[in-house]
Amino acid sequence: MALRLPATVLIGLMCVAQVLLVLSISIFAALLPDYRELWQLNNTESGWISAMLFAGYTVAVPFLVSLTDRKDPKKIYLLSAGFGAFASFGFAWLAQGLWSALFFHALIGVGLAGTYMPGLKALSDHIDDKYLSRATAFYTSSFGVGTGLSYVFTDVIAQAYSPSTVFFSSGVAGLVALLIAFVVLPAGQDHPDASQRWSWSDLKTVAQNRTSMAYTLCYMFHNWELFGLRTWVVTFLIFTQSNTSGDTYWITPIAIATVFTFFSMPSSIMGNEMAIRFGRRKMTFVFMSISAIVCFIVGFTSAISYVLATAVVMLHGFTVASESSTVTAGAIGNSVKGLRGATMAMHSTIGFVGSIMGPLMFGLMLDLGGGESTFGFVLAFGHMGLIMLLGPLVLRVMKPEGLAEDRVF
Repeated sequence: MALRLPATVLIGLMCVAQVLLVLSISIFAALLPDYRELWQLNNTESGWISAMLFAGYTVAVPFLVSLTDRKDPKKIYLLSAGFGAFASFGFAWLAQGLWSALFFHALIGVGLAGTYMPGLKALSDHIDDKYLSRATAFYTSSFGVGTGLSYVFTDVIAQAYSPSTVFFSSGVAGLVALLIAFVVLPAGQDHPDASQRWSWSDLKTVAQNRTSMAYTLCYMFHNWELFGLRTWVVTFLIFTQSNTSGDTYWITPIAIATVFTFFSMPSSIMGNEMAIRFGRRKMTFVFMSISAIVCFIVGFTSAISYVLATAVVMLHGFTVASESSTVTAGAIGNSVKGLRGATMAMHSTIGFVGSIMGPLMFGLMLDLGGGESTFGFVLAFGHMGLIMLLGPLVLRVMKPEGLAEDRVF
């Protein structure tokens, strides 16, 4: 039986659990140069390994999240947290090269699929709808905090022990998250139709919701840029260090990746507050347009200055997160009654297609541009800018509505 806690405390503790679960997400990205040398990988193969975590997420999420409309989300959350923890143990003990790394990274993604949105569904079932937007902002931004801590977590443990120890430790963190959720998350009830089979018709109904789908498509473009950046930022900064001799290396690439990822929480919360104040569609349009412009700039800094590259990457970390909770709250808050879980499933499935494509296409563009070079990084970052411009186009065409709590529509 869970403890009876105030909503704010419950949300805070579930955010802590989410941070612990997400520690596994940036390990390979932070250690990408090491694994590339250890396993003799090219950039495209490295991109595939990074992408497979999100592929596992994308394959599993339609079933696991839609199931929360019929089954207690807490049960799905706890089982998935345990599965993800043991997938991390598997990567630590059994991954020996490209194919085994692809397999276990995908399984880690499956574990995340059953915890991220099901955790939000469990919270939304126990809080008033008028607080949903802000609760969503804090919960989704904890994903970014976990990603940022993942870099620090990886750097500290890898320097003291080995890369495989990092994955093992993330599995332990996942079990701690399971324990937290078991103690604090209120149990729900299976719905009267819980015996019915999960149906694709639920997703069909969700797909006909124009407003939710518009924000979900924007989420896909957002994730394309976000995870492309997070996967390759350390490699980009290491190249910039070597390419701009004479700079003062006052902060390491992993430290930069950590700091800019931490920007996601205040940026995501600020973005949602601005959407409430000035209009959700309008602010999403502005945020995605600015982020696209930054994408077109950042690659060029690798030929100029490490300090300049650091500043632009920090800016990028802020802009890329600004639309995250804005579009997620827009999609979930406009869900069809009784199909919030299915809406989350659709949102995650389509959104994380972008998470697969971002790291993969970045690596491919880098190889097409001649490998690690200024032109290669200009091409890789530039393609993400083009993708981001699709967001404003979708908003223009589909004209999604805002939420009841938004002051402007």
